[in-house]
Amino acid sequence: MAGESAETDDAQVIPITRARSSHGSPSSEDEPPSSEGGPSGRGSAPDEDGDRDRGLAELLAFLRRRVTGEYEVDEFGFDPELTDKVLLELIRPLYRHWFRVETVGMHNVPGDSGALVVANHSGTLPLDGLMLQVALHDDHPERRAVRLLGADLVYQLPLLGHLSRKTGHTLACRDDADRLLRKGELVGVFPEGFKGVGKPFSERYKLQRFGRGGFVASAIRAGVPIVPCSIVGAEEIYPKVGDLRFLARALGLPYLPITPLFPWLGPLGLVPLPSKWMIGFGEPIRTDQFDPADADDPMLVFNLTDQVREVIQQQLNELRLRRGHAFPPFF
Repeated sequence: MAGESAETDDAQVIPITRARSSHGSPSSEDEPPSSEGGPSGRGSAPDEDGDRDRGLAELLAFLRRRVTGEYEVDEFGFDPELTDKVLLELIRPLYRHWFRVETVGMHNVPGDSGALVVANHSGTLPLDGLMLQVALHDDHPERRAVRLLGADLVYQLPLLGHLSRKTGHTLACRDDADRLLRKGELVGVFPEGFKGVGKPFSERYKLQRFGRGGFVASAIRAGVPIVPCSIVGAEEIYPKVGDLRFLARALGLPYLPITPLFPWLGPLGLVPLPSKWMIGFGEPIRTDQFDPADADDPMLVFNLTDQVREVIQQQLNELRLRRGHAFPPFF
């Protein structure tokens, strides 16, 4: 597969499972009570030296596993440990402190079975996919790993394609989607594609066409629910006011945006604006009442696709009102 590396040849390949994170330390219930301490309360103070030693030991153990290949990947190249300990750690500050993401309706996402999360796409640069990944991994009670389906362009870029597979994502094609869903994975898709992420700021929060509904057909074949997801906040991070079409075509890109800050400020123009984000998950739309053969019925697929699109648009409108201004408390 595109984007694979020789690194995965040394790792232990395991069957696809619903990845669970080891992020975080054990709860206080799991730790034995301290035999120290007394009326002074000094025994309850954190042992900073001990924490530092444990952190160093964990880091050295992690590095040893990376060098010796004693870590697990699945057949798509998903590396749960690297994703949790390194890649998600790099983007968590954006999620927690820059965009201040708030999630709504997380209980609508199944905890131990397959489902298809269908979301709107926006933001000029697809940071919404990364924020969705952190939300489901960190804020879902079962710390679910979402397997996003990406466009061909993602996997034509060596570094980006390799990192995408490491974090559990794969090419947006029928075979990969069907296999993941049938294995009980949580799969994410952005049906608007580049039409959504690259639309001008004047069309913000207006859903683009959802294509031919291939994602609905995959859900029907696997008999898994479709979870409508609405992401508010991404539209304001890079307001697209123009497009360098000729240069984009020369570089083989779908678009090359002009924003109020880019390209005028150079690299500083790539810093996203700190808009307030909300990610909402709607009530699941069931597909298990259909026969798998119904996935080949174009009218059924079209009607269900249109239903999903309408639900997401309604959720977007409601979340925008609930969020209020994009840049509180500045406006």
